[in-house]
Amino acid sequence: MDLGANYEIDRTAEFILSRNFTRVALQFPDELLKDSTRVVRALRDQLRLLRKCGTEQSGDNNKDIRFFVMADTTYGSCCVDEVGALHADAECVVHYGHTCLSPTTTLPAFFVFGKASINVSNCVENLSNYALTNGKSIVVLYGLEYAHSIKHIREALLEASRLSESKSELEVLFADVKCPVMNPSDDHKNSNGLVGPASDCTDHSTFGTAPANNYSIGGLTWSIPDGQRMEDYLLFWIGSDNSAFANVVLTFNGCDIVRCDATESCLVTDVSQQKRILKRRYYLVEKAKDANIIGILVGTLGVAGYLHMIHQMKELITAAGKKAYTLVMGKPNPAKLANFPECDVFIFVSCAQTALLESKEYLAPVITPFEAMLAFDRGSQWTGAYVLEFRDLINSCPLKVRNGSEEARFSFFHGGYVEDFDLQEENGGEDNEGTLALANATEKVLQLRDNPKSLIKGTAKSGPEYFAARSYQESFAKRKNGYEPHEGIMTKLEKQVHGKQCMLLRTGKSIFSESPPGF
Repeated sequence: MDLGANYEIDRTAEFILSRNFTRVALQFPDELLKDSTRVVRALRDQLRLLRKCGTEQSGDNNKDIRFFVMADTTYGSCCVDEVGALHADAECVVHYGHTCLSPTTTLPAFFVFGKASINVSNCVENLSNYALTNGKSIVVLYGLEYAHSIKHIREALLEASRLSESKSELEVLFADVKCPVMNPSDDHKNSNGLVGPASDCTDHSTFGTAPANNYSIGGLTWSIPDGQRMEDYLLFWIGSDNSAFANVVLTFNGCDIVRCDATESCLVTDVSQQKRILKRRYYLVEKAKDANIIGILVGTLGVAGYLHMIHQMKELITAAGKKAYTLVMGKPNPAKLANFPECDVFIFVSCAQTALLESKEYLAPVITPFEAMLAFDRGSQWTGAYVLEFRDLINSCPLKVRNGSEEARFSFFHGGYVEDFDLQEENGGEDNEGTLALANATEKVLQLRDNPKSLIKGTAKSGPEYFAARSYQESFAKRKNGYEPHEGIMTKLEKQVHGKQCMLLRTGKSIFSESPPGF
């Protein structure tokens, strides 16, 4: 592997020197961390050569440049870790490896995608054969690590179309990569506030199409002619089955999609497993509708617009008559979220490629902001469209003020009609503060009516009320006095904690010296 070419040492050194940066953070994913010392050494050597040339011309370029290698990112490795970089007082971040190209908030960034190997002739053969047999126009998308080979694939495809005996003309559109240099001070914004690519960093060269409608996903941009829809095109993905590909499959779930596996040099036409995720997500949306206490998980502190999205989620939850808690805990995992059992569902605000958490191991579902809008905006229906970029949701859906006299809704999980908490009660609770508010919350424990098929109300609408209603609190108090409740009424958590308690009492240790299993 050519280190200089794969890590773009020359371009990176020119970027650092041209901006006069003196403190540079180098962000590596785990799989590339082994090359970090060699990259730093190569950058220093290249900067030394550039300085010599610059000193001969201007004599004013002798500032010492320090590098800081960031190994463990605060959140996903695809996003720029501005938090870690600011801890080192860095002036910019050089990001290596797979990236979502989400816009930064405070620091400029330079992206090095890497150059994964690919069999160009095999890829062109699969693309041309499938295009001729399918008969649809094709949009070619790819992982950013294969961006360096797209020019060769385009040229080889044009040559293959000339030599082909088929009279049908291939209509293939190649997506372009956004500019690898990102500066938060000069983000190009369109009328709806979304960040778009700089015009001088993209190449709209296609054959068989004329640009009109612009699309963007995962750092790729492309245009289709006016009057056509994305459903009219076949998506041809070049790369592995990773989070970027899952983002494409879910966002364009109405399109036919095939994948060219560059590592195995084969064509994968069955993506039903990825599209089956939509059924799981719809299940989580319906389950979230019955939630009363919602936790908002902050999954990024660097992607532009994340604060706006958090405030929008709070307004949405409050308007639905539910309670919201904001949680900042770094990378979420089942053990961390288990410390918040009062939350019925969590909303994960993060970049598009880390937004989908497999929540089967979690005690409560973890949904995206788009799914939260479907669940908590009364009367909204899922049309099949799916949005993972939370920046696309900002100001796109106006919040509806909930009416206190609104009719009950049907719950698929309860098998009957459910009445959400009244909005007036929620507003009344806000007027009380301090001890009075806590006392009123602990006294209100809503109960089911005698008829299980009648109207159902939620059981708790705040954290204090949830803890006041926990069944095992009284059991623990009675155990201290020598009372042992019947095993049939003990919850699973009680059994685990009680077993730990008995073991610790025998050893003479404190009951709180260890956490219960699963925490």
